Amino acid sequence: MAVARTICQSFIAVILIGTILLMLPISISDGNWSHPVTALFTATSAVCVTGLSVVDVGTYYSFWGQLFLLVLVQIGALGYMTATTILLLLLGRRFRLKEKVALQQSLEQVGLAGVEPLIKSILATTIIFEITGLLLLLLVFVPIYGFQEGLWYSVFHSVNAFNNAGFSLYSNGFVEYVKSPLLNFVITGLIIFGGLGYQVIMEMYLWFQDRWQRRQACRTFTLHFKVVTNTTVLLLLFGLIAFFIAEFNNPNTFANLNLGQKIIAAWFQSVTTRTAGFNTINIGNLTDAGLFITIALMFIGASPGSTGGGIKTTTFRILFNSTKAALQAREEVLCYQRKIPFVVIIKAIGVVFASALLVAVATTLVAFADPNLELINILFEVVSAFATVGLSTGITSNFTIPGQLVLIITMYIGRVSVLLLVSTIFSEQNPSAVQYPEENLFV
Repeated sequence: MAVARTICQSFIAVILIGTILLMLPISISDGNWSHPVTALFTATSAVCVTGLSVVDVGTYYSFWGQLFLLVLVQIGALGYMTATTILLLLLGRRFRLKEKVALQQSLEQVGLAGVEPLIKSILATTIIFEITGLLLLLLVFVPIYGFQEGLWYSVFHSVNAFNNAGFSLYSNGFVEYVKSPLLNFVITGLIIFGGLGYQVIMEMYLWFQDRWQRRQACRTFTLHFKVVTNTTVLLLLFGLIAFFIAEFNNPNTFANLNLGQKIIAAWFQSVTTRTAGFNTINIGNLTDAGLFITIALMFIGASPGSTGGGIKTTTFRILFNSTKAALQAREEVLCYQRKIPFVVIIKAIGVVFASALLVAVATTLVAFADPNLELINILFEVVSAFATVGLSTGITSNFTIPGQLVLIITMYIGRVSVLLLVSTIFSEQNPSAVQYPEENLFV
C-alpha cells in the first residue's frame, strides 16, 4: 500500500513540476504566461504519455516548451521510479530495499534479484530504439526542413513514437505523410516495439542472441511472451482488415488513396490506436464503424510493462480464454497448455470492470459539463484519455475547464491504474481462518 502510494504521489509531483515549467513565458512562443489549466492538462498528458492537447503543440510552445514536454514524456514513459533509479545508477549510488520493492511493483516483476539489470536493459533498449528511429526519420524531415530543424523534428517524433505518447509538431498529425511508406513504417515500428514491453523485447533479443551464437540449449519463451506477441499480432491484423473495410469508400479518409496507400493507412491506424495517438487521416472524418473500432482497440491498449496504456493485451486474452472456458463448460482456464491462476483471473475481471466504470463515469461528467458536444465524440476522447492514446476527433480544445479537469484525472488514473488496482485494491490481505459457506447464484 505504502509503495503504491509513493509511486502515485511521485507521478503527481512530476506533473506539478511539469505544469510550472510549461506555464513559464520561456515555454510559450509568444512570451506570455500560459493558462494554469492548459499547462496542467499538457503536463498530465505528457507524463501519462497520452498526447491529448488543448493547444497546437507545434505553434503554442517555443523550443524550450517543446523540450520540457519531451523530457516529461520520457520520464512518464520510463516511470518515475525507473527514471530515478537510472539517475542513481549514473551517480554510482546503491538503492535500498524499499526502492527495490517500489521498482519491483512499478515494473510488475515477480522478484527483486533482476531489478537492477532490468533497469540497465530498459535504458539501453530505449536509447537504441529512439536513436534508430531518429536516424531513419532524418531521411524524411531533413530534405524538407534542413538539418537543424529536421533533426529536432526527428528527435521529437522518435521519442514520442517509441514512448507511445502521440504529441506531434504538426497541427493535423501526419496527415500530409499518409502516402509516405518510410514515415509510416518507421513510426509504426517504434510504436509496436514500445507497446510490447521491455521484458518481451529482452526475451526476443536473448533468443536471437542464442541463434546467432548457435548455442545448443534451446531457449523456451515464457507464457507472457507468447500471449503478448500472439495477441498483439492478432489485434493488429484485425485492425488492419477492419479499418480497410470500414473506410474503403469514405471520401474523407481512404477513398482518394490507391490500394497500396489504403493498406498502409489502415495499417497505421490499426497500430496507432494501440495507445500511440498519431494519425495519418483526420480522425474526426472516420465513419461511425471506424470510430467504434478505434474505441475498442484503444480500450484494449498495449501490453504490461510497456509505455502504452489500456486494460492491456494480457487482460484481454485472459478474459477471452475465460469466456471460451465457460462456453466449453470447463472449470479451468487454459492458455498455451498452462492453467491460469484463479487470482489472476479475478484481477483481470477487476481491471476491466474498474476501467469500464471509470470510462462511464468520466463520459457522464463530461457530458454534463459540455452538453453541446456529441456523446460518441465525448466517449472517444474519454477512452483516449483513459488508455493514454492521444487520438482525438478534434474536440479537445472545445472542452470547458470542468471537462478538461475530468480528462486530466482520467489520464492520471489511466496511467497508474495497474498500480492502484494490483498494488492497492488487490493487495494481499491478512490470512483468515474463517471459511464462508458456498451458495449458487444465477448468471
